Amino acid sequence: MRIACLHTADSNIAVFEERCRGADFAQVRLTHAVRADLLAQVEASKGLTSSIAEETAQALLALAADADAVILTCSSLGPVAANAAGEASVPVLRVDAALADESVKNGGRVVALCAVATTLEPTRALFEAAATATGATVDVRLVPSAWDLFKAGQKDRYLALIAEAADRAFGEGVETVALAQASMTGAAVLCRSGTPLTSPGAGLRAALALAGKTIRAA
Repeated sequence: MRIACLHTADSNIAVFEERCRGADFAQVRLTHAVRADLLAQVEASKGLTSSIAEETAQALLALAADADAVILTCSSLGPVAANAAGEASVPVLRVDAALADESVKNGGRVVALCAVATTLEPTRALFEAAATATGATVDVRLVPSAWDLFKAGQKDRYLALIAEAADRAFGEGVETVALAQASMTGAAVLCRSGTPLTSPGAGLRAALALAGKTIRAA
């Protein structure tokens, strides 16, 4: 099973390869493409523009030509996945969609943490849409200064700051905390008050399931 990932940060390659080592993904082979320029454009434009969306869609479709499924791992670009999926012959999905479904499935209070300001609106729209079926209450929060640390290469401080924000949410009595961006995954093991949900495993499981259905239907 070939799953292609479109990233906007080189460091996410290791995050997904590490998650893919589990027995549940033994049949999966990952390939990766990194387009940091796409996220840089979104940040410069303070949002996802039509031209950036088109460029992202073309990158996803190029990966789909040689894969059984494609995962878009950047939450800021996430809405583009649905458009590309309509043109591709294989499943194309955003990695945080499965995370949103998993986060709200039991209802209750859900906090989704983001590190990049441009991720707030697409993440809020995604989680709130998922919550309509379960009655969960969703609060999407930005972790101040986190992305500056990430861009400065201070990964340990970045993850520590994310973990602190997650622990604060758990301390407020929140039932579920989700780390909305794949780059935040390493913070989960640093949390002391609970275990937040992360997107790589959820996204890979969803891609594997969708790709299997497509192959069986072919």
